[in-house]
Amino acid sequence: MPEGDCTKHRTAHPTRARDTVSEAEVEALVRGICFKTGPPRTIGVELEWLVHEPDLPHLPVPAARLEAAYAALRALPLHSSVTVEPGGQLELSSLPAASLTECISAMQADLAVVRDALHPHRLTLSGVGADPWRPPSRILREPRYDALESCLDRGGPAGRRMMCSTASVQICLDAGYEEPGPLGYARRWRLAHLLGPVLVAAFANSPLQDGRPTGWRSTRQAVWAGIEPGRSGAPPLDGEPRETWTRHALDAPVMCVKREPGEGPWSVPEGMSFRAWARAGASRRPTEEDLVYHLTTLFPPVRPRGHLELRMVDAQPGEDGWIVPLAVTSALFDDPEAAETAYRAVKPLAERYGPADSPAAPHNPLWLDAARHGPADAELREAAVLCFAAAVDALPRLGAAPSVRDAVATYAARYVAQGRCPADDLLDALRDDPTLHDTPGNTPGKDVRR
Repeated sequence: MPEGDCTKHRTAHPTRARDTVSEAEVEALVRGICFKTGPPRTIGVELEWLVHEPDLPHLPVPAARLEAAYAALRALPLHSSVTVEPGGQLELSSLPAASLTECISAMQADLAVVRDALHPHRLTLSGVGADPWRPPSRILREPRYDALESCLDRGGPAGRRMMCSTASVQICLDAGYEEPGPLGYARRWRLAHLLGPVLVAAFANSPLQDGRPTGWRSTRQAVWAGIEPGRSGAPPLDGEPRETWTRHALDAPVMCVKREPGEGPWSVPEGMSFRAWARAGASRRPTEEDLVYHLTTLFPPVRPRGHLELRMVDAQPGEDGWIVPLAVTSALFDDPEAAETAYRAVKPLAERYGPADSPAAPHNPLWLDAARHGPADAELREAAVLCFAAAVDALPRLGAAPSVRDAVATYAARYVAQGRCPADDLLDALRDDPTLHDTPGNTPGKDVRR
């Protein structure tokens, strides 16, 4: 997927990018860049949106119209970077912000400009985790996406759904201190994975596909769970984070091998890990540039890119619905008291991961239950109630505006305390309007039940 600018991700050194690297050099490079430690100071957000005509979300938008609108957006003086997902979803990626308030203000200003610019093109933005109506249709024809599609198609239909029909709120946080404690990088890494299912459940907002209920509160998360674990799964949590991530990244399958423009399609090897590639035997050995690119083709629910990129939250309804998951997550990670409370609240959930040989997130029972049931699951609801209360208490200490604090408290009372999530509103609306059932539906991706 396109890589945003909301944090300080690494690119290959320009003078070494094309130098081949050995297995030992690859391990050292990954270990050195995955967690950049220090005081948690910055925050960022990446917002993906579905784009459609106002009041006509079920109709496809011609690619030429989308391209004209996006060309106009790229000419705007925005703080955020604008990228386009393969199915035409629009993504805004913030710059690193020094505070939650700064991050929210900058993104709100950019979104106002973007919405105004889309209006003459008769287009609007919708925050929902998976397209409720339209089948996946790719509009970007680039070697990267041709290769990604070919690679993902080997595992079934979930890959195309992920590429073309899903949208999220991605939250970027500093890795944390090198030292142990509630703000240490090892604790924050573990907290991100244990808190992840609570965030999936509390903010689930994608219960429909092709106009019909799928049986999941977060169809988007079900789609991700339908992608092969080597690309979408997390590493084990029972080891040192740098070591486990490095091993995971090197043992993950290579999505593609780049070719220069004019040399034809990128090759899509089958079953070749980056480690195997680095050990030679291929037509060419990998370079540092190949390694940096390979890391962008891994889509776990938490991705270490120097900072932590939390990727499990569905896009949210309304113009400012994204503020609540951003504020809650920021509070639970960057306020020491709230971080400790959240860790104690979610630690018991680890037992639902199952035995040590059970699938990693998001393929294990805990994550699947969160996607299927949302906060109607009693244990997830209990943890969410505690986490939201801790966030409400912490937000004043982080300098959050009263409007942000009120939005989080209102969300907690309306949804979390009631065992509901935005997906339930969409299901209620579908029940209240039988005419919305006129499109045949399918289940998301492949069956991911365990």
